[in-house]
Amino acid sequence: MNPNKEFWKSRYDTNQIGWDVGTITTPLKEYIDQLEDKNLKILIPGAGNSHEAEYLHHKGFTNIFVIDLVKTPLNNLAKRMPDFPKNNLLHGNFFALNDTYDLIIEQTFYCAIQPHLRDNYVTKMAELLSVHGKIAGVLFQFPLTEQGPPFGGSKEEYQNRFSKLFHIKTLETSYNSIKPRKGMELFAIFEKK
Repeated sequence: MNPNKEFWKSRYDTNQIGWDVGTITTPLKEYIDQLEDKNLKILIPGAGNSHEAEYLHHKGFTNIFVIDLVKTPLNNLAKRMPDFPKNNLLHGNFFALNDTYDLIIEQTFYCAIQPHLRDNYVTKMAELLSVHGKIAGVLFQFPLTEQGPPFGGSKEEYQNRFSKLFHIKTLETSYNSIKPRKGMELFAIFEKK
């Protein structure tokens, strides 16, 4: 499976977006609720309908950017939140971004990209983060497969891949996953070295 722009556009066009539960999920909500600095520059890659950006915006965060290959979910966010800054809705390829962020929210984007791009993903994340910047969010934990997305992954893979450029602050089975994902998500916080 090659999940390219046409693949994702087709999924939105046919409403085959089973990953979208219609709201922010508990692990990210509870993490965001602990953040105090409302001026953090935050990126959400592979944002989809970006319920995380909506939640952050409602909580008073002022510097949120979302990027997606497909325009449809960005338009959906703009319709739901007319006051969300239009310039912060980035239509394009994550790997082509050239900016710096304090925090990148990971909502299983890693498991949605093709496995051969994973080293590129880790390198790009490090490039995009400011000094001591962090990746925080959820990664799937189920056997890596060619059937996807999602393609799966494991704690060991994440430790091996990310530890080259990041300090692993947290990487544990998420205790507060939503019921359909119970036991299948790891909550992660990685700080740039």
